Amino acid sequence: MGFLDNLRKKNDCTVYAPMKGRCVGIQAVSDPVFSDEILGKGVAIVPEEGTVYAPADGVISAAFPTGHAVAVTTGQGVEILIHVGLDTVNLNGKYFETFVQADQKVKKGDMLLRADLEKIKAEGYDVITPVVICNSDAFSEITGLTDQETEPGTEIIRISK
Repeated sequence: MGFLDNLRKKNDCTVYAPMKGRCVGIQAVSDPVFSDEILGKGVAIVPEEGTVYAPADGVISAAFPTGHAVAVTTGQGVEILIHVGLDTVNLNGKYFETFVQADQKVKKGDMLLRADLEKIKAEGYDVITPVVICNSDAFSEITGLTDQETEPGTEIIRISK
């Protein structure tokens, strides 16, 4: 491996599954804000469990008071948004519990929030969970590793500077 390969590797970043479920293409999300990649490129998790873990080491850049979403910025500057369900902001925090706050440092695998998926579904909400790179334009390549079962820590997105 040459100098340039080493340099390239150093600028690469991996995003890991924040929850247990099935990783699918972002196009599977019925909300065009996500499926049309308006917020950025990414994937979605069809969750089996409602506990959300940090997808990489970084800092909490946003912890929504409603608990439905959280954002982590990595040391490489990757801005990762995890949005539990669609339109779940309308629940105003009902069925969500948050364990982090803005500016808090996190390590991959730290618990970020918990959602009661069964109760959210019972209220008529889709629990598909987009994982979006909000600053996608800052990177040359973002590859989603879809069509796989995930556990927290499974590689789901590869990013190249």
